[in-house]
Amino acid sequence: MMDKEQGTTKEPVSTKELYKVGITLGDLNGIGPEVTIKALKDNRILSDFTPVIYGSAKIISHYKKLLELQDFQYTSCKDASEIQSKKINVINVWDEDVELQVGESNATGGSYAFKSLEAATQDLSEGKIDVLVTSPFSKDAIQKAGFQFPGHTEYLAEMSGVPEALMILVSERLKVALVTTHIPIKEVSSALNKEGILSKIEKFENSLKKDFGIVKPRIAVFGLNPHAGENGKLGAEEQEIISPAIQQAKNKGVLAFGPFPADGFFGSDLKNQFDGILAMYHDQGLTAFKALAFDDGVNFTADLPIVRTSPDHGTAFDIAGKNLANELSMRSAMYLAVEIFKNRKFSKQIHLNPLAFSKEEKGKKESDRLI
Repeated sequence: MMDKEQGTTKEPVSTKELYKVGITLGDLNGIGPEVTIKALKDNRILSDFTPVIYGSAKIISHYKKLLELQDFQYTSCKDASEIQSKKINVINVWDEDVELQVGESNATGGSYAFKSLEAATQDLSEGKIDVLVTSPFSKDAIQKAGFQFPGHTEYLAEMSGVPEALMILVSERLKVALVTTHIPIKEVSSALNKEGILSKIEKFENSLKKDFGIVKPRIAVFGLNPHAGENGKLGAEEQEIISPAIQQAKNKGVLAFGPFPADGFFGSDLKNQFDGILAMYHDQGLTAFKALAFDDGVNFTADLPIVRTSPDHGTAFDIAGKNLANELSMRSAMYLAVEIFKNRKFSKQIHLNPLAFSKEEKGKKESDRLI
């Protein structure tokens, strides 16, 4: 654009809104710090959102040297009031030195993972950041630090005042949600009931619409038993619980289908004919998902008033600190969080009715007002 008075070329002013993405470090001895730094090392990412890491500049400096990423630049902040756009911000949740034992699971790593999560969650609840991306922690290590939840999903549901959230694993091709999450296999059958499955189907449909912009999503529902029960020969859950829940969902206008046997479903083209897949338990859905989309898969916690994503891998202590961890899933989690936040804003806007009807129009029939 030319300046008429001076005859020089000016750069156009960007009006793009940069959302603040809060990032927890997870277990300090795992790959959380490594994949976070690697995911942010390309400065072009700063044109898409503003990263805010909750942890310690000392920890980031340690991993920066360990990974030999000397060109990784960041700004240190004491709190969210000092966040700067176009920069990687590190909020110092603690100031003390932490003795790291990279590659080992211990109470120290769990304790500081909890501190990082608490600080980020507090700022998220106060609107100081827009979305949350969580690095993986060791459930055993963090529970030694007083964390009384099976995982991030249950913790954030409690903090949000929601009875139960919905875990969805997301990739470019697949969206897999779970009816049950972090419970032993022997407890899965007793944890299933018609009302619970129906609730998850409805929550899944709502998320596919609101968070992913799918107008009329088609949902495939898995059975519990091999071959989806084989008409009751291999189990009665499909006939007594799952099928009735699917039928109730259909009666409410939800495009839910099944129950499908999980093995044959993932092995066929059926997986490409649905917008979402609802599995009955953790490994039934996630084993195939991670086999098909491990590098770029993202864990999304749906049905919460906030947006939270995470990479779909764990702490990977065996490769921590060796510069072997792949950051693609972490970067995908950051971008997906922003995308979902935007989709929710758009969904909210299009459902608003800013124009109040006049007294005359209020007296008209609804059909008369529609054009």
